[in-house]
Amino acid sequence: ATYHPQQLLLVDRSEPNLFQIEQELIGLGHGERIAPLVGDILDRPRMEEIISCHAPAVIFHAAAHKHVPMMERQPCEAVQNNSLGTAQLADLALQYEVERFILISTDKAINPTSVMGATKRLAELYVQALSAAHPGRTKFMAVRFGNVLGSSGSVIPLFHKQIAEGG
Repeated sequence: ATYHPQQLLLVDRSEPNLFQIEQELIGLGHGERIAPLVGDILDRPRMEEIISCHAPAVIFHAAAHKHVPMMERQPCEAVQNNSLGTAQLADLALQYEVERFILISTDKAINPTSVMGATKRLAELYVQALSAAHPGRTKFMAVRFGNVLGSSGSVIPLFHKQIAEGG
């Protein structure tokens, strides 16, 4: 928001999380440029509607299931959201000639040892393949982050709880 885009689309399937970030951005004086949109990346018609109506120049794709132990117990959910959802959204970015598609990945995609890491690595490979197959169109990128302090699912609240309980 501090780069003053013409419009900043906030897309999330969690209405409470979307409301929270909307309120935060309004409080920071960015209310006039934000558009909170409820939607799930697995809902292709909804994503297509958003992209076709708003014609974003850049998509920062951060939707992911990222809790390693939980995804080990539910690998199909990780594959569906992290890999297939990314592929679907990247395909739409190419179809609608979005200038840039930035996949927010994880350090766990490096030589993955978990379902979560493997599904994010698969997403990276798909985005790389699209980039190679369609040079000069949408610019596809992936960035890897480790644990981001204060992010949704951050390990810090767990550490605080463990310390408070004498851990």
